[in-house]
Amino acid sequence: MGLLGDAFVYLCAAVIAVPIANRLGLGSVLGYLIAGVVIGPILGIVGKETADVQHFAEFGVVMMLFLVGLELRPAMLWKMRQQLIGLGGLQVVGTTAVFTGIGYLFGLSWQSAVALGMILALSSTAIVLQTLNEKGWMKTQGGQSSFSVLLTQDIAVIPMLAVLPLLAAGNGDGHGGGDGSDSHGDAAAHGGEALASLPSWAQALIILAVIAAIIIAGRHLLRPVFRFIAEARLREIFTATALLLVIGIALLMDFVGLSPALGTFLAGVVLSDSDYRHELEADIEPFKGLLLGLFFLTVGAGIDFGLLFGAPLTIFGLAVGLLSVKFALLFALGTIFKLKGADRWLFALGLAQAGEFAFVLFGFAAGSGVLETGLLQTMTLVVAISMVLTPALFIFYEKVVAPRAVATSDREPDKIDSRGRVVVAGMGRFGQIVSRMLLTSGYDVVILDHDPQTIDNLSRIGIRTFYGDATRPDLLHGAGLEDADLFIAAVDDRDKQTLMVEHVAKTYPNVKILARARDRHHVYELENAGAHYAEREVFEGALALGRRAFTELGRHPFRSRTKAQEFRHHDLAMLDDLRANYNDGGVDTSYIDAMRAHSDTLFEIMRVDRGDERHERTERGWNPPPKGDATL
Repeated sequence: MGLLGDAFVYLCAAVIAVPIANRLGLGSVLGYLIAGVVIGPILGIVGKETADVQHFAEFGVVMMLFLVGLELRPAMLWKMRQQLIGLGGLQVVGTTAVFTGIGYLFGLSWQSAVALGMILALSSTAIVLQTLNEKGWMKTQGGQSSFSVLLTQDIAVIPMLAVLPLLAAGNGDGHGGGDGSDSHGDAAAHGGEALASLPSWAQALIILAVIAAIIIAGRHLLRPVFRFIAEARLREIFTATALLLVIGIALLMDFVGLSPALGTFLAGVVLSDSDYRHELEADIEPFKGLLLGLFFLTVGAGIDFGLLFGAPLTIFGLAVGLLSVKFALLFALGTIFKLKGADRWLFALGLAQAGEFAFVLFGFAAGSGVLETGLLQTMTLVVAISMVLTPALFIFYEKVVAPRAVATSDREPDKIDSRGRVVVAGMGRFGQIVSRMLLTSGYDVVILDHDPQTIDNLSRIGIRTFYGDATRPDLLHGAGLEDADLFIAAVDDRDKQTLMVEHVAKTYPNVKILARARDRHHVYELENAGAHYAEREVFEGALALGRRAFTELGRHPFRSRTKAQEFRHHDLAMLDDLRANYNDGGVDTSYIDAMRAHSDTLFEIMRVDRGDERHERTERGWNPPPKGDATL
C-alpha cells in the first residue's frame, strides 16, 4: 500500500474513532486502541508493517517523558514530597510487591514477576485526569490524592525503564521468551554494544559523564542557545531546535546503552525552570501527540483476538482480578492516609485500572526478553479491558457510591442551633461572596457546606458554617428553612443543585429561591425547577473584566462602562427571548436561529458608539470623554 497509503489509513482511523470515544467518555487512549482494533484484527487493512510503525511511534514515548520532565519543577516536587513519597511511593512499591508475589505463585520467574508487577502498578493518567477534570472532582481530597499518585507513577516509569534490561540480563540470556524484536528499551541491542569492549568501571564513568553533561548543558548552555534562536524570530527554527534537542539526547543515551526516555526526562526536569519551557512544550506537544496516538493505534492493531475468543473467561477473569486487587490495595492506602467517605472510594475506583504506560513498558519488555511473548499478548488484552471498564467504574461511583458515601460519612452532620432569615447551601467561590455580603450587612445567615476543609478555613476568619449535605431534605429542615425568607442555592454539582431547588420550591413555597447557574441553559433548568432568580456564576465577573479591557485598549472609562452596560442589557434580553425556544432536553433549530439573530444584533450594537444624549441621569457624575476622542 505504500507509505502514503499507510499514513492515510492510520490518520483516517484516528480522526473517526478518537472524537467518538471522547464523546462517549472513553478518552483518547481508548479511541486510538479501538481504531487500531478496527483497521487491524477486524478489517485487516494493516498487517505486518505494524511492528515497524510501532518502533517509529515509540519515539512519542520519549517526547512524552521530556514533556513530563518539563512539568516537574524541583520546587513543586519538593512541596509535594510527602504525598509523592508517602502515598504515591507506597502505592507503586506496594502494588508492585503484591503483583510480583501473585506472578511468582503462578509460576513466573522472579525476574518476570517483578517486571509484570511494576507494569501493573501503573494507572491510566490520560483517562483518570480527564474524568476528574470533566466531573469537577479534581479539587476534592480524592481527586488531589489521585493526582499525587499519578504523578508518582509517571516519575516511576523512569527507573522502571532502567530496571527492565537489568531483569532481562539476570533472566537467562535476556531473550528467553521474547521475539527478539528491537525496541527503544533494549539496552543490549543498542549502541551500548560500542562500549562493551571497555572495562565495567570505564563504562560506568562514561555513563555518569553523559548524565552530568546533560545536567550541566541544560543548566548553563541550552538557555543561551534557545535565547539566540528565539531572537531570530523564526518559529520553525525554534521547533527544529527543540526536536534536535530531544533526538540528540536520545541518540546520546542510546550510544551508552541507557534508555533514551531516561535522558530526555532528565533534560526536561533540568529545563523545567527555563524561560523557554512553555515554548518547548508548545513545539513538542503536536509531535508527541501524533506519535503517541500512532503508538496506541499499532497496539490496538496488534491485539490477538483469537486469544480473546479462545479463552474469554480467562482474559476477563484476569482483568476483573486486576481491578479487584488494585482496588483493595488503594482502598487500604486511602484508609491509612485518612481519606474518608466518597473521597476514599473515588481514589480506589479511579486508579484501579492499568495504564497506557503498560503498553509502552510491554514493548520494552518484549525487546529485552524479560516477558514471554504469550504472556505479553495475554496481558495486553487484560490491560486494554481494564481501561475499557474504567468509565463504568466512574459511573458506578457517581450514581451509586457517592450518594451513599455522603449519607454514611464518618462525620455526622452538625446540629444546627441557630436560625436566620437566609439559608445558604454551598460555600464555594460563589456562595462565599454572597454570604460575606449578607453577613457584613448585618443579616442572620445559616450556612451549610459538606467540605470539612472549607468549614475549618471559614471558621478561622469568623464565619460559622455547619457541616452537612445541603441536598438532604432533613438537613434543610434542620436549618430552619420553613422560617426563612430567602434560600441561596450555590452547590457545585449541577444536577444536585437543580434537584435541591426543585425540592425547596415544592416543600417551602413561601421561601424565595436565588440560585447559582453554570450557564444560560442551567438558568432555564433552575427556573423550571422553581427558582425565582438564577445568576450565571461568571457573568458579572466577565463583564467587569471586559470593561477593564476596553479601558486598557484606549477607550475612555465612561465609554468602557457604557459598552459593558450595552452588552449586559443585550445579553439579558437574549436570555429572556431564548427562554421560549429552550427545551429541557437541549436546543432545537429555532433556538439556534434565534441565537444567530441576536448575535447579528449584538455586532451592530457594539460597533456603534452612542452619543452623550442617551446617558442616564445616574451617569452624569462621570467625566465625559473629550470631544475629539479618537478612540470612539
